[in-house]
Amino acid sequence: MEKKHLSACTSVLVGKKASIDGSTMIARNDDTFLPLTPQRFYVHEAVTGRHETLVSNQNGFTAELPESGYRYMATPNVDIEKDGVYDESGFNERNVAMSATESVYGNPKALAYDPLVADGLAEDSLQTMVLPFIDSAAEGVEYLGNLIAKYGSPEGNGVLFSDKDEVWYMEIVTGHHWVAQRIPDDAYAITANQVAIQEVDFTDPINFKFSEGIQNFVESHHLNPDQSGWNFRHIFGTSNEKDRHYNTPRVWFGQRYLNPEIEQVPDSNDLPFICHTSKKISVEDIEYILSSHYNETEYDPLGNGPEASKTKFRPISMNRTQNSHVLQIRNDVPEEFSAIMWLNFGVPAFSPYVPFFANATDTDESYHTTPKIMDNHSAYWTYRRLSIVVESHYQQFIESDTDFVTAAKERFRAHVAAVDAEAKRLSGDELTAYLTQQNHEIAHEMNEKTNTFINQLLSESLALSKLTFNMDINL
Repeated sequence: MEKKHLSACTSVLVGKKASIDGSTMIARNDDTFLPLTPQRFYVHEAVTGRHETLVSNQNGFTAELPESGYRYMATPNVDIEKDGVYDESGFNERNVAMSATESVYGNPKALAYDPLVADGLAEDSLQTMVLPFIDSAAEGVEYLGNLIAKYGSPEGNGVLFSDKDEVWYMEIVTGHHWVAQRIPDDAYAITANQVAIQEVDFTDPINFKFSEGIQNFVESHHLNPDQSGWNFRHIFGTSNEKDRHYNTPRVWFGQRYLNPEIEQVPDSNDLPFICHTSKKISVEDIEYILSSHYNETEYDPLGNGPEASKTKFRPISMNRTQNSHVLQIRNDVPEEFSAIMWLNFGVPAFSPYVPFFANATDTDESYHTTPKIMDNHSAYWTYRRLSIVVESHYQQFIESDTDFVTAAKERFRAHVAAVDAEAKRLSGDELTAYLTQQNHEIAHEMNEKTNTFINQLLSESLALSKLTFNMDINL
C-alpha cells in the first residue's frame, strides 16, 4: 500500500505546577498536508470479550486488538477509506490523555542502521492501539514502547501523554528506537516537527524512558557527535535549512510568548526543550500559541511587514489545521469531572475552543456526524466556513472575529464553572449523563451563535465587492 504523508503539527505540554490552576495540559494542532481532511468528534464505547484484528488501510499494519478496552474519545477522519482512521486525540475513561502524533524526522545516519519498518505501527493506528488500554501517562509510554519493539515504526512520531499528575513526551525516531521524557511539574515544552528531547539521564527512570539497547546502538555505530553528554536531538535528529524555516520558528514564537524576557532568534538550532517561566500558564495561553501566526512580528503573513518576511517562516495556525485541542486534567475538582477537551474544529486563528467534559458517553450529532462536503449543520464545516469568511476579508472582519472569540472564552469559563457546581452533587451514571447533556448543550449554543455570526459577516461582505462604482447616488 502507498504510505500517506505524515502530518505536520505543533504541540505544547505543561506540567501541573507550571499551570495557573494545577492542571496538567497537553495540546496540539493537527495539521495535514491538505487544506481539507474532514474530521469528526466521537466516543468509542468500552469493549469486553472482543476478538478483532486491526488492519491499516494506509500501510497494511496488522495486529490483534486486546479483548477488553476502555471507553475513549477520538477525532478521526471522515473519509477513512481515503485518509485512514487517525483517532488522533482524546481521553479514555481513566482520565488518561493522549495526542498522536507530532511528526518528527530521524537523520539518515541513524536510520541507516535501524531503518523504518514499512508495515509497522503508524500514526493512523497509534491511538486505537494504545489509548483504550492504559491507566496512566507513564504506562502509555511503556505500552507504546513495547508495541514499537514488536512491530517497528514506519515513520518518526512524537506522542503526548498526560494524567492528573504527569505529562510525558515520547519521540520515536527510527524503526525501533525512541526516548520519552517526563515534563517537570514546573515546566513547559513546545515542539514542532523536529526531534526535541535533549540530554537524557539513563540513571533516572522517574523522568526518562527509552528503547532497549539504545545506548549500545549509538555507541556501536558511532552516532554521538558531541565530545561529552548524550543529547538525543543531536544524535538522532536533524538540523537543516528546512528545520530553520519550517520548524524552529514556531518553537521560537511560543517560547517568546511565554518567556518574552529571553532573547532568541527564530532560526536558532539550539532552542531549549524544557522551559520554565514565571508566568502561570492557562488554557487561554495555550490557545493563543496554537492560534498564532507570528502576531505582532514582521513574519505575520496577515500583517503589514515586508513581503519577504511575511512568507519566510511557516506559521503555527494554518488553513490545513484540521483540529486544535487542549487536553486539560484539573486537580482542583473531583476526578469524575476533572478532564476537559477544549476542541477547535476551525482554523485556530479565527475560531473558538469549545470545552467538552471527558466523562461522557457520546458527542453531539453536529460533532460526531461530519459529511465529506460542506454543509450548514456540522460543527467541522461551521467553523471552517467562519474561518474562510474572516480570512477572505481579514482587515475588515478580524476585529469583529476577535470580539466573537473573546466573548466565547468568557462564556466557556462561566459554563465550566456552572457545570462544576452542579456536578459536585452527582455521581456515577447520573453524573456521566449530566456531563454528556452539558456537552450537547454547549455544542448547540455555539453552533447557533457561530452561524448567526457568519451570516452577519456575509451580509457585511456584500458591501465589499470589487464590482462596484460610485459616482452618483442615483446611478
